[in-house]
Amino acid sequence: MRIVRLANYIAPQSGGLRTSLRELGAGYLAAGHDPVLIVPGERDGDEQTAQGRVITLRAHRVPFTGGYRALWRRRPVAELLARLQPDLLEVSDRTTLRWTGAWARAHGVPAVMVSHESLTALFRLTALCRLTALPQIAADWLNRRTAGTYARVICTTSWAAAEFERIGVGNLSRVPLGVALVTFRPRPEAVQAVRDRYVSPGQTLLVHCGRLSAEKKPQRSLNTLATLRAQGLPARLVVAGDGPLRRRLERRAVRDGLPVTFAGFLSGRDDLATLLASADVALAPGPAETFGLAALEALACGTPVVVSAESALPEVIGQAGASVAGDDFAAGVRDVLARPEAARRAAARARAERYDWPTSVAGFLAVHMAVYQAGAGQTRMARTRT
Repeated sequence: MRIVRLANYIAPQSGGLRTSLRELGAGYLAAGHDPVLIVPGERDGDEQTAQGRVITLRAHRVPFTGGYRALWRRRPVAELLARLQPDLLEVSDRTTLRWTGAWARAHGVPAVMVSHESLTALFRLTALCRLTALPQIAADWLNRRTAGTYARVICTTSWAAAEFERIGVGNLSRVPLGVALVTFRPRPEAVQAVRDRYVSPGQTLLVHCGRLSAEKKPQRSLNTLATLRAQGLPARLVVAGDGPLRRRLERRAVRDGLPVTFAGFLSGRDDLATLLASADVALAPGPAETFGLAALEALACGTPVVVSAESALPEVIGQAGASVAGDDFAAGVRDVLARPEAARRAAARARAERYDWPTSVAGFLAVHMAVYQAGAGQTRMARTRT
C-alpha cells in the first residue's frame, strides 16, 4: 500500500510524535509498503529517508507555541494528496487536519486518524475551561466528528481511548507505541561517566526529559527537587529538552538556589539513553500525556519513572515507578528510592520490554490493512450496484 501520512505540531527537534512517525514509517517501509509523510516546515522539501519519502511544505510558526508549525492552507495539501494517489491516509492531527477525512471519503481513500492527544485533558489546561464542563463538551463534539469522518481511530492507551468510549464510538482500535530496546540500553561504563559528571557519591540524580512547554508542566520537576532538598535529600536535577519555558525555569532555579543543569536538546539518541540510564529516577510530570515515550525510554534504560497520576502514564509504567497527583512528586521519588536499586532497575527494564516497535508497527498495519480491505470491498459493491 501507499500509506500517506499527515501530521502537524511536530516539535522542531525532538518529541514523541516525531519519534513515533519515524519508527512507524521505517516499519512500514521494511514491511514492503510505500510510506509518504507530509509535514510542515521552514521550507519546502522532498527527500527519501529511512522512514520513506518525507515531503515538507513551507508553513508559518503558530504563535505562542514555541516553534510548532501547522499546515493551515488546504488547497496545497489537497492538490498534493491528489498527485500522490494514496491507498490509505493516516492522519495525526484531529483539529486542523481533520478535513482530510472528508477529502479521503470524497476520493474513495480509506482514512485512519491516530489520536496522539487527549482533547479533554488539553482543554482542561486552559484557565477558562479548568473549572467548567466546557472541556468535555468541546472534546465530545470534536471526537464525534472525527469518528464519523474516519474509518478508524487508533488510540495508544486505554486512557486515550476513554474519551471516545464515553461517547459510544465504535470504530476504535487500541495499539500501543514502542521503544528502541537496543538503543536504550547503554554500556555501564558510559553511564557511570555521565553520572560522575553531575553528582558525587551519595547524591541522588533526577532527570526530566521533555519539551519545556506549558502543557508538559516542567515546573513540577523543580518543585519536586526543592521539596526533596528541603527534606534533606542531596538531590540534583538534569533537564534534557528545550522549549518556550526554559528561560523562566532557569531564572527560578537561580532564584531558589536549586542545583539544576539545563542540558538542552540532546541530538543523539545514544547521548539521551546514557543520561537516562545514569539517573536514579526520571520525572514525567505532564498531565495530558497519552503515552509518554520519554518515560518508556527511561524504563528501557533501567530507570524507574515518577509520573503524573492525571495522565496515561500510570497505565504504561505499571509497578515500575510511581504515580502522583498534584504539582509535587517528592513523595513518589521517595517511594521509588526506598526500593532496592537492583530490583527497581530490573523492574523498569522488564516493563519496557513489553513494548517494542515491531509489535507496534504490526498492530498499526493490521488496522490499516483491515480498513483498506473494507474500503476496497465497499468500492466493489458500489461498482456492482451501478
